[in-house]
Amino acid sequence: MLLLAGCASQSTAPTPPTFSELASQIWQAETALRTPAAGTLTDMSAPALAARQQQRLALQQQLLAVDLTTLNEQDKINHAILSYRLADEIDKYRFNGHLMPLTSESGFHTSLAFSFQRNNLRQAEDYQQYLQRLAAVPQYMQQQIALMREGLAKGITQPRIVLEGFEQSIESYIATPEQSVFFQPLLRKSDAITEQQWQAFRQQAAELIAQAVNPAYQAFYDFMVQQYLPGARQDIAASNSPDGAAFYQNRIEHYTTLQMTPQQVHDIGLAEVKRIRAEMQQVIDSLGFEGSFADFVRFLREDPRFYPQSADELLRYAAWLSKRADAQLPRFFNLLPRTPYGVTEVPAEIAPKYTTGRYSGAARDDQAGYYWVNTYALNRRPLYEMEALTLHEAVPGHHLQISLAREQADLPDYRRSFYTSAFGEGWGLYAEYLGLEMGFYQDPYSNFGRLTYEMWRAARLVVDTGMHSLGWSRQQAIDFLAENTALSMHNVQTEIDRYISWPAQALSYKLGEITIRRLRQEAEQQLGDRFDVRAFHNVVLGNGSVPLAVLEQQVQQYIKQVQAN
Repeated sequence: MLLLAGCASQSTAPTPPTFSELASQIWQAETALRTPAAGTLTDMSAPALAARQQQRLALQQQLLAVDLTTLNEQDKINHAILSYRLADEIDKYRFNGHLMPLTSESGFHTSLAFSFQRNNLRQAEDYQQYLQRLAAVPQYMQQQIALMREGLAKGITQPRIVLEGFEQSIESYIATPEQSVFFQPLLRKSDAITEQQWQAFRQQAAELIAQAVNPAYQAFYDFMVQQYLPGARQDIAASNSPDGAAFYQNRIEHYTTLQMTPQQVHDIGLAEVKRIRAEMQQVIDSLGFEGSFADFVRFLREDPRFYPQSADELLRYAAWLSKRADAQLPRFFNLLPRTPYGVTEVPAEIAPKYTTGRYSGAARDDQAGYYWVNTYALNRRPLYEMEALTLHEAVPGHHLQISLAREQADLPDYRRSFYTSAFGEGWGLYAEYLGLEMGFYQDPYSNFGRLTYEMWRAARLVVDTGMHSLGWSRQQAIDFLAENTALSMHNVQTEIDRYISWPAQALSYKLGEITIRRLRQEAEQQLGDRFDVRAFHNVVLGNGSVPLAVLEQQVQQYIKQVQAN
């Protein structure tokens, strides 16, 4: 009977899920961990964070148990991406990233406000849930402040130097209800509700902003000014914080998807800086400029002809460049996204400490993507850099790359929304290089702007590793970036503070671009006349954002397939 019972037990044991089922389960679980229930905000209490970590560790064990030899090509990519995403969330918690929820340019308070602005209110239920979320803001802010207070106690903070003036980004969200960014989704009435309902929702929202949201932001402002800034660490190096060397190595591997030491990255950066500097000198010589490299850079920084006179002029120029780039796409791509994109300015509340430009992708099918252009301090926004910026952020850069991935219905959701910095930013920098083949750069000055952008990304390899691992000071990094690029001094300082507060992320651009250009060169050399740039771009973009090792495998398979045919 025992034997029979054992056999019965074995025969009724649940069948292990297929990888497709496991992947779906993992993604659903991860989505549930990331996405709060309707009408709520994410629970950022310490017990909730610890529970999420345990859930992710359990999911990771399930992935590790999968036999990769049983998977087809696409499922191997799916496995790599799910593993990468889970490892990042687990590692961020392991290294106490939740105790430092801000960088030099933004934080949880800005992302919270942005999430409210992206709400699309249609039905009465949507408005009710929006009001519930407004009411939840104080608890959410208190939980984040509690985490930052724990970070202070453990010496895990952003360096004080990069947070000078940060409190202004908090203060900018404290406004009269009707002027608040939290009120914006209620400015337009949905056809699905009555005028009376709309006015009632608006009144309730105004009361919640005045009585809940504004006091919550004021409490964060007071905490930042009175406790966090005075107690923040003086040292800028990530490797000097608790468990810092391991943390920085982990972030290098995460952002670059490569196995490299800080010294190896640093050395590549120095070699690239030397190469690009020689190309920049060739442009200076072609212009017949008499003077040193520093003299030419000073000329570019100070001559008013290179700078816009108004925000409108800068935005119009960016829009015109975007349409010029659009016209070139069919020569280089046979697969283009359906999603349109617009050009708009960086929100005023974050612009002073924000980077030069950025792409904001569509969150829903009824939205466009946006190419953000920073119109703050126009005397620091040189026009000769706008071609490179436009190619990087709009097309053929991030808009094309991110929208194509999002529109690929045959990929699972977690593939379409996935973004890895090495691939995405590597592609953005490759798009700047592609502008040469497009004939996009109008004159030597704009080509110098391209080179200074490339130098900027190469110099990042030097200064990021220098500051976080090799003992460089902030001023040493500022001097290196200023001496080797034509970036305005405002941009130089803003960028250096960004690298300090976001260790290793800036390494992904150049290392990703180097990889993509190397793979293209290998394909051109091995395929000769059979190389088709549009087919190559299909291979690079066809699987969405992937770790660089996966991209390399895909390109090598493409080369073999063309050779076989």
